[in-house]
Amino acid sequence: MDARFTDEQDEIRRTLRELLGKRCGSEELRAAVDTPAGHDPALWTLLAGHLGLAALALPETYGGAGCTVTELALACEETGRALAPTPLLATAVLAAPLLLALGTDAQRAELLPRMASGEFTAALAVPGTALATALALTGHDGRGRWAGGGRAGGVQARRAEGGWRLYGQADQVLDGHSAELLLVAAHTGGFPRSRVLLFLVRADAAGLTRVRQTALDATRPQGRIQLRDVRAELLGDEDSDALPALAGLGDTVAACLAAEAVGAAARVLERTVEYVGQREQFGRPVGSFQAVKHRLADAYVQVQAARSAAYYAAWAAAGATAPAGEERAGALALAQALEALRRAAAEGIQLHGGIGFTWEHEAHLYFKRAAGDELLFGPAHRLRAHAADAAHVFEEAGT
Repeated sequence: MDARFTDEQDEIRRTLRELLGKRCGSEELRAAVDTPAGHDPALWTLLAGHLGLAALALPETYGGAGCTVTELALACEETGRALAPTPLLATAVLAAPLLLALGTDAQRAELLPRMASGEFTAALAVPGTALATALALTGHDGRGRWAGGGRAGGVQARRAEGGWRLYGQADQVLDGHSAELLLVAAHTGGFPRSRVLLFLVRADAAGLTRVRQTALDATRPQGRIQLRDVRAELLGDEDSDALPALAGLGDTVAACLAAEAVGAAARVLERTVEYVGQREQFGRPVGSFQAVKHRLADAYVQVQAARSAAYYAAWAAAGATAPAGEERAGALALAQALEALRRAAAEGIQLHGGIGFTWEHEAHLYFKRAAGDELLFGPAHRLRAHAADAAHVFEEAGT
């Protein structure tokens, strides 16, 4: 196994780091999260349209670059370093793979090239707070009860003349308030024979209401969508089962999220090391005290271990292991990365002193990213527990 990155992969990282360093500084970041969309459309046009970020892991047939999850994870690592509020996660990591896996030839040909070019963004709408369960990261529900269970709540789908109609609500949809296309998970059929299908809903559909939510992590904008008898298009055909596709996507999502968290953790740690080298107390730099050195060294080791786990998870999700699909390292890598980010951000806040707790400093934004991601995709102990259950770690021999 050659663990070195290729020249192309190194170039992706270098180009993104330089661009985001110039276009996503502190002032630009705060201005972007205060917009109605929660991100800078001009920056996304540059990232997707000119650099091809949204097209990295899409086949060349649909205007993509034909790369793998590894390249996408490396891009997420750089956007994580800058806490860049972009639709990359919602569009390229969550929505595009589902369109590729379940869509008809006509749907793929119409939608994927437009997503690859950055012409429009997409979002995955899962009812309630069940995104981690739908992706089989913190649990697995083979019947999809998280989508409503065929009863009241969630999102329900029914046949209507000329197509399908959706009724229901989803409260935590990443970029759901601004995306041009929604992929909505909905139950169809009466209880107990109901099943989950995915539907395409356009942003201008009649009966669709979207509102941006106030989220703990402002750099990860979320929207609440309400569907009142909204016309929708079935993704794929009626034989397409959304549950296996969502569960299969989980490892890719976790690997990209882990890389993103590692990038954020490395950046906040770098800033903290720089600060304690300049701040003086008792006539000497704070960073020269042994206790401070130990704390930062421990955080550094944790971040580096999380980076290795994230890279391995991306490599495994890209199909580098055989047989394909059996190597699922994403959940464990994500748990390790979220803990590393929380640790690095907490050390940064404390070692920056009083200013680290203020809105004027970015350290708290990194801590909120760790906490927000745990609320959406974790927490870490549940990620580990589900991975242990899936691997039958605690089962007795012969049972």
